[in-house]
Amino acid sequence: MLNLPEQVGDYQQRLSSSQGTAAWGDPAAVVLRCGVEPIGPTEHPCVSPAGVDWVWIEHDDHTQLVTFGRVPAVELLLDQEHITESSMMNVQAALSGPVQEIDQERECLPIDEAEL
Repeated sequence: MLNLPEQVGDYQQRLSSSQGTAAWGDPAAVVLRCGVEPIGPTEHPCVSPAGVDWVWIEHDDHTQLVTFGRVPAVELLLDQEHITESSMMNVQAALSGPVQEIDQERECLPIDEAEL
């Protein structure tokens, strides 16, 4: 498992009984899962705080961020009830440091630069 911070934003890390998973907040506002299936080319937006490409996918009640170009991939689930959009970027940046330990094989490209 990655070397993760004990605190992310205002949230303390809590114990998780699920292998390859970490959570912050009670109830969990931030959940990180390591070892998820890598995401392929997508039209979802990609942001790159601290040098890590994350694909940003909005759902009704949470935001899902999946690393792009790293194997294994890492997924963040951010509860929209507890995390504001501006604090999402701070959480993402705080967890990008540990994720950089995973070798990057590909990078996000703007759609007009991608080979289709």
